[in-house]
Amino acid sequence: MNNKKEKDMLLENKNVVVYGAGGAVGSAVARGFAHEGARVFLTGRNADGVNTVAKEISAAGGAVETAVVDALNEKSVTEHLDAVVADAGGIDVSFNAIGISPQGLQGIPFTDLPVDNFMQPITTYAQAHFVTAKSAARHMIPQGSGVIMMHTPEPARVSLPLVGGMSVGWAAMEALNRALSAEWAQHGVRSICLRTTGMVDTPTIDVVYGLHADAMGIPKDQFTAMVTSMTHRKRPTTLAELTSFAVFLASDQAAAMTGTVANLTGGIVVD
Repeated sequence: MNNKKEKDMLLENKNVVVYGAGGAVGSAVARGFAHEGARVFLTGRNADGVNTVAKEISAAGGAVETAVVDALNEKSVTEHLDAVVADAGGIDVSFNAIGISPQGLQGIPFTDLPVDNFMQPITTYAQAHFVTAKSAARHMIPQGSGVIMMHTPEPARVSLPLVGGMSVGWAAMEALNRALSAEWAQHGVRSICLRTTGMVDTPTIDVVYGLHADAMGIPKDQFTAMVTSMTHRKRPTTLAELTSFAVFLASDQAAAMTGTVANLTGGIVVD
């Protein structure tokens, strides 16, 4: 009998930075990365939320550090990454999981939606993802490896009513994902997007579905059932499913995947 570990960890010796780590998606993915051996650097604009996640990861035996970083601010992002590289020696994965409140942005017909409210998700998502990707790539390209990761829901591809500028912002993220790969994959830096359904085990979707249900004059449970019925398997993506795929795609086992969207919509989107 040899001494080989029963299960090799997919992200052992990897340094991972997570933006929006205090949110439902960011925290779940951060826990998954840490569980698979990564050293995780959690960031967010709210120190309390990020520190809560860090304590959970540390209690489970994971390697974790935190910092207050505004993903929209290039100076904030670059200074933090410079410090990470100085400490850890490099950056292997950058996962941007930032989100914005749907209040005033969704559940409103286009004819009633103020221009600023339409533009907010478009400019916020495009800027934040460009800033974090660009800053990470400046470290990844010289080392010849790295993975840029992002997450979108199904309106990035499927036309749905009352989503406002959110769908345009998410579609822009997927276009950016392809563009980043076109420039950086030749240098060993992959870019991957994970597309899911709305995940009912996140607080944000509870609010979103409530806004849409109110706009349609139906109970929230009815709206949720209607959206769920659109999938082939008749159930939405879960945080656990997103996390497991994020771990795999961040690992060297997914080295051939770049410039693409991992379709986790359960059939709402059929490629």
